[in-house]
Amino acid sequence: MSCRRASRARSSARRGGTCGAVTAPAALPTHNSGVTLNAGPGLAVAAALAVLLAAAVALLARLGTARAAVLAAARAVVQLGAVSLLIGVVVRSLGTSALFVLLMVAVAAFTSARRLTRHRSGWWVVLPIAAGPLPVVALLVAGGVVPPTGIAVIPTAGILVGGAMTATSLAGRRMRDELIARRGEVEAALSLGFLPRDANVEIARPSAAQALVPALDQTRTVGLVTLPGAYVGMLLGGASPIQAGAVQLLVLVLLLAVETVAVALTVELVCRGLVRT
Repeated sequence: MSCRRASRARSSARRGGTCGAVTAPAALPTHNSGVTLNAGPGLAVAAALAVLLAAAVALLARLGTARAAVLAAARAVVQLGAVSLLIGVVVRSLGTSALFVLLMVAVAAFTSARRLTRHRSGWWVVLPIAAGPLPVVALLVAGGVVPPTGIAVIPTAGILVGGAMTATSLAGRRMRDELIARRGEVEAALSLGFLPRDANVEIARPSAAQALVPALDQTRTVGLVTLPGAYVGMLLGGASPIQAGAVQLLVLVLLLAVETVAVALTVELVCRGLVRT
């Protein structure tokens, strides 16, 4: 008898009977987490082939960058290897993470300064490289957007510092070349009563603005032409596409902001003669 009652109860539950019993909903599919690239011999071979391809094409096209490509790749191997060994220790404390961010700013400033000038005035470029990323990261942490942990702060700061460094180097080199090529126009403006800063700005500003073209194009075409690193990295790490897209959008607009600040400050530094090119 009890078996028949149990059977009728199960049948009633399946039909949505008056007993109010409902079946549990099917579990929603979850995103597969922990998907990563296979960091084995195949990855090393692919990286080596990419470097050889870059060097070979540079040689065939006589671009003069073959040696630089090989040396850059070698430095990347050493530096990433060292960072990979140290990062586990650095991220344990927010203080050591902040010191590591300052180290990144110093290395970025040194790299960009060498691109612009051999004069010691090149160290002024630390201003455009730091003025955007450091306040932005501090505000993100204070606002709760980025967790106050080293594993979150260091990558965020690294992306922004790298973008500011690239924009500073491109803007500075473009302005230097333009001011040299159009020196006569600068002197003509000075003869008309322009201040040195104003005479230089009239010539250098349009060329410096070209340094923002990569950031603008990447922001315009994201998702249609390119899938940037933050998006792909989060997907490989197990995040959902929506989460990855939101983070990538934030990274892109932050990069555009800090690079714009970097270019504007670089224009002032060069045109005022603080950085002697």
